[in-house]
Amino acid sequence: MQKKNTAKLFFAIYILIVIKVIVFKFPYEEMLAIAASWRKDVILEGLGTANFTPFKTIKMYIDYAYKLNSVENLAGNVLVFVPFGFLFPMAAREGDRFFVMLINVFVFVLGIEVFQLFSAFGAFDVDDLLLNCLGAILGFGIYKAALFGRKKRKESLKWKSSSKK
Repeated sequence: MQKKNTAKLFFAIYILIVIKVIVFKFPYEEMLAIAASWRKDVILEGLGTANFTPFKTIKMYIDYAYKLNSVENLAGNVLVFVPFGFLFPMAAREGDRFFVMLINVFVFVLGIEVFQLFSAFGAFDVDDLLLNCLGAILGFGIYKAALFGRKKRKESLKWKSSSKK
């Protein structure tokens, strides 16, 4: 029970850090200025600049990799959600099921993207959703590999101790 509570605490801290880094990334004064500018036209501008086409941004980063900070953006969008993939299964009761984890990360990231769409605290990009989910999937793979490794070590130790008798 203690391990589950610790995992929940780490997961909650991780979620707060992600929200701070992705949503509230601007200095406080700039966030106030953005919030003060909220009007219908600002929201409509967000709709106009949003990317709803899958792989459009990813393709642009690949095509212009020599000009843009492509590696940082692509890798950053993946890496920031790797911890979600291994912390969520440790913190949530049903979290060690792949589709439960995937639905949860999808809903969380979609929430962030929709908030960015309507708040001007960022820009909606469907590719962020794809890359963030990919990161969580990689983290989930790490989680499952660690479980498999631990199980194999236990079996190996059991086999060694039983063969000594």
